[in-house]
Amino acid sequence: MDRNPSPPPSDDEDPAEDSIGNTIYSKHWLFNTLTKLIEVVTCANNKHDTQDGTMQTDLDEEMENEICKVWDMSMDEDVTLFLQEFNAPEILLGVIAKSKCQRLTEICVGILGNMVCFPVSSSSISNNEDLGEVLLLLLCDSDPPTLLETCRLLLTCLSQVEVANTWVERIRKRPSVCDNICFIMSSSTNVELLVKVGEVVDKLFDLDEELMLNWIKRCLAPQEQPASVDSEDDQSPAMEFVPCLLEAAKQLRSDNPEGLDVYMHILQLLTTVDEGVQAIVQSSEVGRETWSLLSDLTCNDLCQADDPPLILQEQKTVLSSVLAVMSVMFSSQIDQEYMKIETNIPLISSLVQILEHMEACQKMTVEVLELSKTEETNNEKSVIYEEDFHLKILKDICVEFLSNILILLTKENILEALKHGHLSERKLSCAIQNLLPLYYTAVVSFVTVLHEADQKLAKALEINCPSLRDHT
Repeated sequence: MDRNPSPPPSDDEDPAEDSIGNTIYSKHWLFNTLTKLIEVVTCANNKHDTQDGTMQTDLDEEMENEICKVWDMSMDEDVTLFLQEFNAPEILLGVIAKSKCQRLTEICVGILGNMVCFPVSSSSISNNEDLGEVLLLLLCDSDPPTLLETCRLLLTCLSQVEVANTWVERIRKRPSVCDNICFIMSSSTNVELLVKVGEVVDKLFDLDEELMLNWIKRCLAPQEQPASVDSEDDQSPAMEFVPCLLEAAKQLRSDNPEGLDVYMHILQLLTTVDEGVQAIVQSSEVGRETWSLLSDLTCNDLCQADDPPLILQEQKTVLSSVLAVMSVMFSSQIDQEYMKIETNIPLISSLVQILEHMEACQKMTVEVLELSKTEETNNEKSVIYEEDFHLKILKDICVEFLSNILILLTKENILEALKHGHLSERKLSCAIQNLLPLYYTAVVSFVTVLHEADQKLAKALEINCPSLRDHT
């Protein structure tokens, strides 16, 4: 089916009395459907439906259609409140716990996922310890649709201030959540699931640095678990978090730019703590794999020369995350083979390309702001200013990274870059204009070496920037 069937209208003799809230949905029908659902699961668990003694795993088509109607109906707040009064979360918990049918489990979790969109139900469901534990256990399920609905429910709860801490604490006490999420990231090819899992992790790390540290430490040294951590799954070693993260990012690279953005932000969050940087660079293999992916994204995927400048507005957040991680790695692992300056010269061209696109975007923004003085509303103005704010963050990261690269270039490196077009008078003029005055020392150091490589080019740059003449 392309979509879930439409919910049933009330067909009772007195529709007004039988209707749920202000809807046309029938209380009687909903009550009967939930009752039949309980009976179906109870019967299936009380008898063997196949000759080999296994439980029935298929859902009757009529029953599936009925509970799919409930799934649709649960998007309405009045219906959700009625389900809450009817104690539906407990009923669904029992169904999930007993169900051997993946489709049935998916639908039940989907109904709960709709219910937590509303404050009263969200609080009740989140505070139900048994239900919370069962939902986290579902993260080890092998069924992608069930995993997707489970992650959707978790993300909805984590996005609500009133219940987010309840879930963070619950997840922190269950280390298997980290293992299950790592397994999904490393093995799934389901784009929608990978995006949703990434959003859950991103939200968790943003909400609680301690949880992020616990997951990092668990992956770095699984044999040395803190005494407070539940040892429910100590039989198997934890998967390394960063390689799993990279595997998911590779899956999303071409299929889902928004999902890639999420995973790059998670990687950036890791670099905000020393342990996270260690998780990326302590293994030369992981460090090389990380650098290779990020470098390839920068040089070959994002903000290319033949892209229109406005592409930067779409890519500014993912670029900020990518360059922030690379900058941290470049500063901490300069002695690594994969980090040698001669192998990373193309990065210079890519960083300057970003700055050139940024200048074009800023000119367009100024024009729009001028227009907005007479034509735009205040809300639309604030969006424009927000765009400038994100571009400023990208520029700050970009110029700092570029300054760290330029200051290390030797005469031979510069000649190589000039030969292959990674440096030119136009590109260097753009770079220097953006680096000054904050990175004056780095610019002077670079121009001094440039005099040895190409004196004519160095003097041309000094003409455009007289303040360099007396210091080179």
